[in-house]
Amino acid sequence: MALLYLTNSDKTVEFRNNSSKNSLDKIFKQDRGKQLVAIGAYCLMPNHFHLLITPLVDGGISKFMLKLQTGYSMYFNKKNERVGALFQGVFQSQHINKDKYLRYIYAYIHLNPAKLKNPSWKTQPKSFLNQLKKFIAEYPYSSLQEYVSLDYKIVNSKLFPVNKREICNYNTIIDDFSEENNR
Repeated sequence: MALLYLTNSDKTVEFRNNSSKNSLDKIFKQDRGKQLVAIGAYCLMPNHFHLLITPLVDGGISKFMLKLQTGYSMYFNKKNERVGALFQGVFQSQHINKDKYLRYIYAYIHLNPAKLKNPSWKTQPKSFLNQLKKFIAEYPYSSLQEYVSLDYKIVNSKLFPVNKREICNYNTIIDDFSEENNR
């Protein structure tokens, strides 16, 4: 998550991997200069990630994605003593032009960890959904944590016209999402 924060900058910011709480606090206090994108939602999964972003500068999305993917590839390759490309192809993006679709994307991104608990979670009984709600609420690599705590470090909640109560109420999101997909 620190890399999401640090690469969202018009300048080069040094990153040393130290996952302690103190070092993360220091990272989130670093001056990054001008941000390239506003991040509205994110979810980091073991083999992929989802971002909801909007550009703040010309070419901001491409610049940010280049910095993010390059930085992560360098970190991963060094950590695993390997060389070469890490990602397949270029990143994919889609323009969101409807509020209903934006709400769906927020739910989709924040519910992505449900696949880790059970890939067929959408068809599970209500009793399982209660366990799932707890799992998603505690998943540490999602912007849902920032919305619930109102402690925004990576997310720029001001630039995304979404009812924060909808995002924070993941109980409703899970119920709505699972019911909609069971139709």
